[in-house]
Amino acid sequence: MQEFDWKNNIENRKEKEALARKMAQRVKNGEVIGFGSGSTSYLTIEEIAKKVKQEKLHIQAIPTSKIIENLCKQLEIPTTTLQESQLDWCFDGADEVDKNNWLIKGMGAALYREKKNLKNCTENYILVDDTKFVDFLGQKHPVPVECDFEKIETIKRKLEELGAYQITLRMSNNTKQPLITDNGKVILHVHFHKIYEDYEEKIRKIDGVLESGLFINYPLHIITV
Repeated sequence: MQEFDWKNNIENRKEKEALARKMAQRVKNGEVIGFGSGSTSYLTIEEIAKKVKQEKLHIQAIPTSKIIENLCKQLEIPTTTLQESQLDWCFDGADEVDKNNWLIKGMGAALYREKKNLKNCTENYILVDDTKFVDFLGQKHPVPVECDFEKIETIKRKLEELGAYQITLRMSNNTKQPLITDNGKVILHVHFHKIYEDYEEKIRKIDGVLESGLFINYPLHIITV
């Protein structure tokens, strides 16, 4: 899934750079940090790398995508896994944030590992500019649902039973074929008129679904400029 140009195609870059600098200030020697995916996370990791070199810090990262793993290698930041290490804190971006701090994430197709980090950490920072705040979830973005390609039709029917009114298969910008995630799955973009509190669990229980981009009732600190 090496197709996202998070380094160059960045909207609201000044705000995101300010968020990146703010988050990099939190880094302390010896920490294990969950590195999110997306343009804001990309900028934050670059700022963290600067601080690590300047202050000669030793940290480890648990990245949420192969792209971020490769970035860590380029910046000489050691990586580890949830099986090997305990997270001290995590940071990530979001596609939407509502008044309850419920999120839609995963438009960068890294939602599975992003959610694993958040579930395994109690100190999670979500970095967002003003464009990410919505009156209700689904206002600007569909809900990404990562799933098995061969079970798509059954999954679509189950999602429609939950109230989905539009479901499309995410395509790769590079190949014009279905986008294949780091987990070998595909992603459905699912539109709902209304998203209820139990939808995250209900979607996850559908046979063939790996994970959804709904993040409801997680311990989060929303960080803005």
